[in-house]
Amino acid sequence: MRTSGRENDELRAIEIIPNYLVYAEGSCLISFGQTRVLCAATIEDRVPPFLRGSGHGWITAEYSLLPRSTQTRTEREAVKGKQSGRTQEVQRLIGRSLRASLDLAIFGEKQIKIDCDVIQADGGTRTASICGACIAVGLAVKQMGPKQNPFKHLVGAVSCGILNGQVIVDLDYSEDFHTETDANFVMIDTGELVEIQATAEKGTFKDGQLMEMISSARQGINHIFQLQKDILLK
Repeated sequence: MRTSGRENDELRAIEIIPNYLVYAEGSCLISFGQTRVLCAATIEDRVPPFLRGSGHGWITAEYSLLPRSTQTRTEREAVKGKQSGRTQEVQRLIGRSLRASLDLAIFGEKQIKIDCDVIQADGGTRTASICGACIAVGLAVKQMGPKQNPFKHLVGAVSCGILNGQVIVDLDYSEDFHTETDANFVMIDTGELVEIQATAEKGTFKDGQLMEMISSARQGINHIFQLQKDILLK
């Protein structure tokens, strides 16, 4: 039995508040259990230098942990004067994941900047950020009212792990701390994978366990897709 009392394939309670911010083109506050992330999408009429004149758009992301989002205070990276390797890795993951959601050729030479600020962390902050960022981007693009909608896919993500030899989905911090294997899966609504991050923290894991994690992740992400649709199709 998991510490939360959930079944192995059961997600935490998910709450999504769309349009949480007044000024952002698209935003939401997303919660997976005690993990809460504020996601905002900003549309700019410019692209990075390497895309100028190409007719293609771009999506990039920034990610941060607020100081008391964690059990002990996390120093602001602005005070340190540099981003940690983890921060850079997570925000690149968010950007890569969300680039699967848009047809960037139809979007034109515009850029979406996604801000994901973790206001409370209890495991799965990167996967929650991706799920919330998808909603923020979808709302932002919807507001533009383009003749050709560049939004082509929902993007969802969830964590999985192996704990006491069993595959579990959507890990909270206490579970993540003790897992033998830790993994994150990103998928689009056709069922195709965008990214897999899987690491054996203690020992190794087998092919069959990887396939079981993929299956559990897909089941959980399909539920997330339905929540995203309920918001974006209104």
